[in-house]
Amino acid sequence: MKYHRGRVGEALREEIETLVEGELADPRIGLVSVSGVEVAEDGRSAQVLVDVEGDDEEAERSLEGLDAAKAYIRREVADRLRLRRAPELFFRLDRAEREKARVEELLARAKRRSKTRRGPGGENA
Repeated sequence: MKYHRGRVGEALREEIETLVEGELADPRIGLVSVSGVEVAEDGRSAQVLVDVEGDDEEAERSLEGLDAAKAYIRREVADRLRLRRAPELFFRLDRAEREKARVEELLARAKRRSKTRRGPGGENA
């Protein structure tokens, strides 16, 4: 059953991304990419993780636009995937990539600091 949820989640992700990128005309929705879909165990709901390019204000506007288009997206997904009942969609901001980049930046900075403290000969200054 878990395997089935994973397949449904991936199919949902692809279809929702297609809809968001090309078929929604809401000006509030900016550059949005769907990074994942987590389907609940009972299949009645799904968390749609979206990454929005821009600042927090643009992300909020995009989430508002996606929430407004939720019924349309759900209906289209049900038709395209031939689902008897499409799950209720909940859009959530996914900042994992930004956090990952920030951690990598901090690690690189710490590594540079440790190299400069050692000095050119590899010994502590």
